[in-house]
Amino acid sequence: MTRLTGGVLRPDLEQVAAWIGRDSRVLDLGCGDGALLDWLARERHCSGYGVEIDDAQVLACTSRGVDVIQQNIEQGLDMFGANQFQFVVLSMAIMATQHTERVVREMGRIGQEAIISFPNFGHWRHLWSLALGRMPMSRALPFEWYNTPNLHLATILDFENFLRALGMTIVDAAFLDERGRRVSILPAKRASTAIYRFRPGPTLPDIGA
Repeated sequence: MTRLTGGVLRPDLEQVAAWIGRDSRVLDLGCGDGALLDWLARERHCSGYGVEIDDAQVLACTSRGVDVIQQNIEQGLDMFGANQFQFVVLSMAIMATQHTERVVREMGRIGQEAIISFPNFGHWRHLWSLALGRMPMSRALPFEWYNTPNLHLATILDFENFLRALGMTIVDAAFLDERGRRVSILPAKRASTAIYRFRPGPTLPDIGA
């Protein structure tokens, strides 16, 4: 999946970048063409690595000068030590993971903080499609039911409960509509994309209700 639209970062990645401080060490899992790491290196003097399995995307990272490791993140991240990075990012890819719990636990192990973005299956348009007997499709979920790479779809509250079950603390969250604008009222129904920033530790109350 390309990380650039019209020469700027994709809206969820703009929010990810806003949370990452100058000179941070960043690991971007499923980094695509490396646009986020490229932007962070140029604008924030950040360093780090991307992890990507697709051959064409790995070549795209290399052409940008992004350090990339060709690896399936589901095969483990044992090559990285505990708290090796300030931030570990997984953007719009958690839906395609088979061992989701293990991936998120590993993110909490190797990063001081983790950031995940995903399409909100509880968006009202998705619920309306289901009420009409059709599987939802949207900008965030552009596939038909028979050719989708997505294995696990979640609502905002599902994801918060998932983080709580793993013992994670939500540091911050942002919710975007289909045009990439911030949603503050009823995000569980109105947001098409959710972005969470979290770390291992005591859990806090729901914030996306």
